[in-house]
Amino acid sequence: CRDSNGEVHKFDSHWRNADCYDCTCSRDGISCCSSFATPVGYDKEKCISIFNKEECTYKVVEKDDHSKECPIHEWVG
Repeated sequence: CRDSNGEVHKFDSHWRNADCYDCTCSRDGISCCSSFATPVGYDKEKCISIFNKEECTYKVVEKDDHSKECPIHEWVG
């Protein structure tokens, strides 16, 4: 299988790409799904979600003060 970056992967191999998706190569092709959950249940007026690509996680913080985390009530992923 050849991924979108042109890298070749063996059949039945698994990897995590640079965008934090877990991918699998099979004889049917490549399939990828997110390795992270996305926060959806938080105060969007007061807070903002920030994605950390190195850890493949979201953090939800106050827009005016990124040192203060916001409560998250619901995730999808």
